[in-house]
Amino acid sequence: MSYPALHAYLARLATGETPSSSLRIGGDGEVHGHIFNCWLGSAFHPIRELGSGLVTGFAGRVRGVADEDRGLPVWSYLDGAASDDESIALDRLCRTLHAINFFRNEEPDKHTLHLNVHDRLLSAVSSNHGMAFRRILDSLGLPLKQVMLQLPAVNARQNWMLNYVADNYRRNGFRISVKVATASQLPTVLGHAHVEAVRIASLQGATVAELTHALAQAAAQEVKVLVKEDTQALREAATRTGALVLLQESARSAQQRLAA
Repeated sequence: MSYPALHAYLARLATGETPSSSLRIGGDGEVHGHIFNCWLGSAFHPIRELGSGLVTGFAGRVRGVADEDRGLPVWSYLDGAASDDESIALDRLCRTLHAINFFRNEEPDKHTLHLNVHDRLLSAVSSNHGMAFRRILDSLGLPLKQVMLQLPAVNARQNWMLNYVADNYRRNGFRISVKVATASQLPTVLGHAHVEAVRIASLQGATVAELTHALAQAAAQEVKVLVKEDTQALREAATRTGALVLLQESARSAQQRLAA
């Protein structure tokens, strides 16, 4: 048993010894979380090294469990009606849910779990926001070193906020990545942010020269580059620079993740 505290908690949850209004165990063993009158589960997107195909981690993403909730854009609640407290609750619930579902079948020191931090959380969280999530993982005996938190893209005026949040999470033991919209923004982010990885949201229209410039700086700082698109220009730039590029694939359910 890899994580005794986690499995002890799951056993108590299953028998009702640890009653919870926000978590339950489904018939297949997956843990579901309840918020906004719907039950949510976890899906995991495999992340592989470009070229070798070696799986290095998985990106946790929320999914609706009931038929009527599948495909639900749950984060849209944060764009309008949800308060800051609700946005924090949803973000923390999803990250906790993914951590439980991931590590209940995960071997120690094997894969990294990538978790999103929603952009609204940058301004909504308190001064020591990283401690709350760290305490949850500590109570379950889960390894912070295998968790990478992906912070959202920001504009230049918000760089101070990004650095503030990243520093707090880092001091609480988490690994940090940050998202940029395009490859051209990567050098700017690396110029002010201390991160382990950068995710490029879109490679549309990115040339070999542009990607080579961006990947060269990432390689020089030993920063991984995460993408969702595999293009010839990207492969050529990766070969030229020696940058470590990771490719995120489509989702697998929590049950299929380790069986594949």
